[in-house]
Amino acid sequence: MRDGVEVSTPSFEMTWGSTTSSGYCSQEDSDSEFEQYFTARTSFFRKPRKDIGKDEQKDREKQELSPSEIEQKVREYNAQINSNLFMAMNKDGSYTGFIKVQLKLVRPVSVPPPPRKASSALLVRKGTAVKRRTSFYLPKDTAKHLHISSQTKAHEVIEALLNKFTVVDNPRKFALFERSEREDQVYLRKLSDEERPLHLRLCAGPSEKVLSLVLKENETGDVNWDAFSMPELHNFLRILKREEEEHVKQLVERYTRTRIKMQEALTSHTPG
Repeated sequence: MRDGVEVSTPSFEMTWGSTTSSGYCSQEDSDSEFEQYFTARTSFFRKPRKDIGKDEQKDREKQELSPSEIEQKVREYNAQINSNLFMAMNKDGSYTGFIKVQLKLVRPVSVPPPPRKASSALLVRKGTAVKRRTSFYLPKDTAKHLHISSQTKAHEVIEALLNKFTVVDNPRKFALFERSEREDQVYLRKLSDEERPLHLRLCAGPSEKVLSLVLKENETGDVNWDAFSMPELHNFLRILKREEEEHVKQLVERYTRTRIKMQEALTSHTPG
């Protein structure tokens, strides 16, 4: 159930492959935004990477399989894996199995704050109730396993991951990508909302080099600022201001050291 809409898919199960931690940061409680952020020196204005070899990427979603072909591929898939993450056929011709999703996020995500007293759970400003939130950076290369159905779609996988992390950000901020390695090249393809990740996994086989799934920010070439709340935008400005101040400080220190060395060299120099 999300935003009052019930998804007609099996319940999601998650195997936790690693733990979450916020890394280095300074915690702030801003009176103007009523939010807490874990900040780190990173840019929110990075140019998005272009998908490599998108035209050459094989569209496995269009590879329709008959029930007998699906059953054969499921047997072949299970014979190749060295774990208990098997796929299983259902009587209606569908199948279930596990997908592994790598989370490669460069921006912080927002989660509800730790439980507090009911009286302080909401803060009121100018007659408007504002919920407190905490934002932090997910550890790099975090990977999670999801148990899904062959009918589960890409946007439902994104929502399931956010729910498991209790992330309250808009799911439209994120996108699921298909990653593959071929001839020492890495290819990325953004999945459409309606594509079925388990179907892609079955058609590609269990090899992570042939296909792996990655959750990234939904880069479209321009930052969709409308997807961020006002407190988030104010926090981005604060982070950028700190980065600018730190950069200026480093420049001043560097030129100060250089000037001192030049003065010392002039003082010690003997003419003639």
